[in-house]
Amino acid sequence: MATLEDPIEIGGCRVPNRLYRAPLLECAGNGPDAVDTLIEDLEPAAASGVGLICQGATIVRGEGGCAAPGMTRVHDPDFVSRLSRLTDRVHDHGGRIFLQLEHGGLRSMETWHAAYRRANPGLEQLAVSNLPWQLRALDRAGFLSYDPHVLETEEVYELAADFGRAAGYAADTGYDGIHIAGANMGIVQQFLSPFYNRRDDEFGGSPEARLRFLAVVYEAIREWAGELPVMAKVPAETPAPPAPLVRRKLSLEDGIEIARRLEKIGYDAVVPVETSVAWDMSIARGEYPDRAWENEALQEGYDAAFGGPLRKRLVAAANRAEALVYDAEPAWNEKFCRRVRERVSIPVLAEGGIRGRGQMDRLLGDGASRGDDPTPACDMVGLARPFYAEPRLGARLLEDGTASDAGGNRDLRVLCESCNNCTVPQATGAPGICRTPSVLRRRGELERAGAYDGTTSEQ
Repeated sequence: MATLEDPIEIGGCRVPNRLYRAPLLECAGNGPDAVDTLIEDLEPAAASGVGLICQGATIVRGEGGCAAPGMTRVHDPDFVSRLSRLTDRVHDHGGRIFLQLEHGGLRSMETWHAAYRRANPGLEQLAVSNLPWQLRALDRAGFLSYDPHVLETEEVYELAADFGRAAGYAADTGYDGIHIAGANMGIVQQFLSPFYNRRDDEFGGSPEARLRFLAVVYEAIREWAGELPVMAKVPAETPAPPAPLVRRKLSLEDGIEIARRLEKIGYDAVVPVETSVAWDMSIARGEYPDRAWENEALQEGYDAAFGGPLRKRLVAAANRAEALVYDAEPAWNEKFCRRVRERVSIPVLAEGGIRGRGQMDRLLGDGASRGDDPTPACDMVGLARPFYAEPRLGARLLEDGTASDAGGNRDLRVLCESCNNCTVPQATGAPGICRTPSVLRRRGELERAGAYDGTTSEQ
């Protein structure tokens, strides 16, 4: 049993408390203002007391692999060295920062972003194996555009080496650890998933073989970055489309076994998440973002991304249907995290739909006094979209800030409404910011009351 304020170790890294900012898309890119943008986005969380900052998915290659516009690439050591300004700022506040490494594979912009495809006609889509029939059908129907290059065995080793090389650059720059983006339909999930992985070499076939890519990535990180702590997201594809459409997928038991094997390989922590085989709202559950889709300033960007007004309306319609399926249930990964924690001895991090201090206490096993299950479901709790709404959210949630009122009520709620008005515009390259007036008004009230500088118990 632990409290949110207790320290924890991930590998050899001591994190001052158990609250973390989960990876988000910062839209910083690699331009001259990239480092300043990252500092502007990430430093407020560290300044508010958040123990661990997970920088959002960064791409390990110089071409391709971006799942959305504005993703930062970390293949260039000269650029990564400039990020020491960011790591220094986080460390100045007593926090720790992990860098999330990613390659989108079939989720990349080469597949779905119409204007990007036209501008980069020779850019190959990387695939783990030949396309499953469901994706071929979407291609024939014109919803997506596939012309993938299936990685040869030697090319898989080269991709793993790119992960290791980027981790080495990060270690030299002051990052405290590496976070492998093992879900959200990126290429790591594509290796793990029987839906995508139909290979017949050492990287496909059995569950052990499908996990081999993560083992080789770990070896590459150890070669390039020494003992730098490494954690990974672990997917279970339980929210996948109906069985007649998707029969081959990762079950909850499969996800538990992946986590157990990652511990044996040497990974220092895991983040279990339930996610679909498709890029859908299973990773950002909540409401249909009316305000975002109706924003006049974004229409040209949507047309460019999706290939015109008609395709834009089709994507919006699919988004509306998904919102009916993936509602924002509280702590939707709790069951998965609890099951994993029973099987591993390394830290288990929970994220997804966590929205209140009382909920955090319960997940950490510190809620027995209220009649909650005293068995911890996780060892750290993370939030993502709520930091778009409240960049200095830690000051309200941690006890050395304003986590309880004068009456001892600790069930503080974040302002985020899981409305997704922050996420859909990112398809156009727009920054991830809260766009919901009611939330922004409430944040302004809290700012004026001093809720983010620890001077009041105002909720």
